[in-house]
Amino acid sequence: MRNVIDILDLSTEEIDDLVATAEDIISSPSKYADICRGKKLATLFYEPSTRTRMSFEAAMYELGGNVLSMASAASSSAAKGESVADTVKVISCYADIIAIRHPKEGAALVAANNASIPVINGGDGGHCHPTQTLADLLTIHREKGKFSGLTIGLCGDLKFGRTVHSLINAMARYEGTRFVFISPEELKVPDYVIRESVEKKGIPYTETTDLDGAMPELDILYMTRIQRERFFNEEEYLRLKDSYILTADRMKYAGENMIVMHPLPRVNEISVAVDDDPRACYFKQVLYGKYMREALILMLLKEAGKLEGTGRFRTVLL
Repeated sequence: MRNVIDILDLSTEEIDDLVATAEDIISSPSKYADICRGKKLATLFYEPSTRTRMSFEAAMYELGGNVLSMASAASSSAAKGESVADTVKVISCYADIIAIRHPKEGAALVAANNASIPVINGGDGGHCHPTQTLADLLTIHREKGKFSGLTIGLCGDLKFGRTVHSLINAMARYEGTRFVFISPEELKVPDYVIRESVEKKGIPYTETTDLDGAMPELDILYMTRIQRERFFNEEEYLRLKDSYILTADRMKYAGENMIVMHPLPRVNEISVAVDDDPRACYFKQVLYGKYMREALILMLLKEAGKLEGTGRFRTVLL
């Protein structure tokens, strides 16, 4: 059974197909309005979420399907001690595809190994968030027109940020990529990510604490919040939470074609005054995420034999 747990589960060719399908959904939504009629998506969210859960649900509804939703662990048999493995075995009896979010790294893989239907990782702890990365990639493609030859600055919580780790893995596969990692010393990109995803591929990168100094060279600035829920020490969180705040004044350091992205939710790391800047793309990301999740649902249902047609999913569905 095909699952998407990590962005690297998708080849660059498959990402191109997903982008093409999302673009077609944007231009011709009526073509897709009934394609998943009779199919059910189960959203199993053991961790709070607004965008990811609603985006998956909106995606399935817009494809003509239905949704079975578990919005919190407290409202499910997990509160009674049921394991993820048992839960997905049960849900496999009811649904055609699962989207799961869990606070523990590896939980999505456990789900995939025990489900008899496709599983999509909607975020597992500080590990991966592949569908956010798909939203990011469609944003980059629509705003920059390419994936290659871009200098990407990632700022904020680079240690625990699963969206950061997934985006690094995705963009490291494109020629001419360069990374600028901007963070406090305590929240630097983990060594294993640098070693396996960046250095091993010979990708140039710099690490700095200076956001203002880095901005003029960037094509993309990817802001992240300092994640309170990932800290074991409240005092440490309070000390670091305001490390970087992007303001309208700070945007003067950026080039006129630089775009600002953020996986959301934001706390105070981007001033609301930046929202009116034409370079701010984080609310576009939200919308693009819905389209990419539609494309991914179609791909996985097609590969699982749950949609009619043969051949590659884009060729059939477009």
